[in-house]
Amino acid sequence: MSAAAPAAAGRRRAGQVVRQAGRLFGGLLPRRADWENARRSPRRDLVAGLTVAVVALPLALAFGVTSGLGAQAGLVTAVVAGAVAAIFGGSNLQVSGPTGAMTVVLVPVVQQFGAGGVLMVGALAGLILIALALARLGRYVRYLPTPVIEGFTAGIAVVIALQQVPAALGVTGAHGEKVWAVAADAVARFAAQPRPAAIAVTLGVAALMLLGARWRPAVPFSLVGVAAATLLAELAPIDLARIGELPQGLPVPSLDFIDVGALGTLLPSAVAVAALAALESLLSATVADGMTVGERHDPDRELFGQGLANLASPVFGGIPATAAIARTAVNVRAGASSKLAALTHAVALAAIVLAAAPLVGRIPLAALAGVLLATTVRMVEAASLLALMRATRADAVVLVLTFAVTVIWDLVTAVVVGLAVAVVLALRAVARSARLEQVPLDTGEHSAEEHALLTEHIVAYRLDGPLFFAAAHTFLLELAEVADVRVVILRMSRVSTIDATGAQVLGDAIARLRARGITVLLSGITPGHDQVLSTLGVADELRREGLVFPDTPSAIRYARGVALAPSPS
Repeated sequence: MSAAAPAAAGRRRAGQVVRQAGRLFGGLLPRRADWENARRSPRRDLVAGLTVAVVALPLALAFGVTSGLGAQAGLVTAVVAGAVAAIFGGSNLQVSGPTGAMTVVLVPVVQQFGAGGVLMVGALAGLILIALALARLGRYVRYLPTPVIEGFTAGIAVVIALQQVPAALGVTGAHGEKVWAVAADAVARFAAQPRPAAIAVTLGVAALMLLGARWRPAVPFSLVGVAAATLLAELAPIDLARIGELPQGLPVPSLDFIDVGALGTLLPSAVAVAALAALESLLSATVADGMTVGERHDPDRELFGQGLANLASPVFGGIPATAAIARTAVNVRAGASSKLAALTHAVALAAIVLAAAPLVGRIPLAALAGVLLATTVRMVEAASLLALMRATRADAVVLVLTFAVTVIWDLVTAVVVGLAVAVVLALRAVARSARLEQVPLDTGEHSAEEHALLTEHIVAYRLDGPLFFAAAHTFLLELAEVADVRVVILRMSRVSTIDATGAQVLGDAIARLRARGITVLLSGITPGHDQVLSTLGVADELRREGLVFPDTPSAIRYARGVALAPSPS
């Protein structure tokens, strides 16, 4: 018995751990239903996955180069993160990998901390995303204002375009603290020693993609352009910088990048990467849902899948990843209906890495610059931006400010500034909706003398809208102007919300009126608001004196008695 007791206790503890883990990860892990659609139309999913792989190949190479870790890192990210996110993510249609928005955040990290810092940032971002998923915070991304989203999307497009200037001009060694400074330095170097071949290839590939998409949208003109540029570079005597030699196969998994001592230094960058990955992935999943009928993503599972993908990618030398709207849209249009399509895309890219690495290494960097320039043009929807600019002045201010900060400083600062300004403007608009309106009294059956007395000595105010910190000061100023009356009725039934500041201001206004000898009556307080007032001790004296009424008619009846009573001499 004594020997069996510890074993039984151990089993109970193990069972408790399993149950706690089940509650913690419940709903986040893959399930059999995820693959039911794959059984219905596997051929269509396989074709869609191959189509996306063709489109994703030049983008993965280009984003890897732009991030500063090289084309191999971009391919590894598309393969590893793409597969993990496809299996564990919360969308059946989402395709993940390296993105332009992510490179915007990574470039400063590479410059400051090197390749190891980027891998460490990616792993930390993965842990943060998993924490967000466990906290079930995915649903709250939907509250991000549209002007902020559109502003930083347009800003990202400009930043990515500026990042391509050195490669497009065939310039090496350009430097600067910000991306626009690097672009300016590249232009100056090009002016001193022009190299027309690189810029011709860049503009040619970009033009082919943009014009070809209008002519034959189903044709992957990005791959056609890159192939044509590579063939031209091989056959013509022109000097173009190439991607360089790529290893055949994925790198050996390694955790050498882990540096516990650098956690504090790298954490702000990791938070920025995690925020961007969450935002872009959930927006992409929402777009995919809108392109289909009956598809609905699970935002918390999507965050969990992206977190695991960003944990796995650095182990193989990949950069942080997120879902990509462009690749996801191609997946949906190609007829994908399950996770099999996104998984096929990752497997197809892995096959390319194994079989065609030497050929991929011969691609000119200028061709990849052309792919990204065309991508930036597609990112910006001019009609949507113009509509937002014309919607309201507040929307225009938030959009322009977010865009400008994105280009001049960085993406994280832009989102923080854009959100802060949007919140301030929203509070200002809500505060303006709060009104303190004097309303006429129903005097009933009274003589002309009594009617005049009531009109002179009783005033009723109806409070409409929210009574919170942003509107409370205005409320106090308006109510303080009440003069030459004996009774003030405050009708509270239309107050939509009240916070601690609003309750305290209400208490101050009541105290000031009573100090002037004015009787104050409250009517129509809802139970939720009454709890706030009671907790803060507001209007306690009125309650004790019976001056708080459930409705306005009973308050008016009491007020008539006070107003018609003889004034104390």
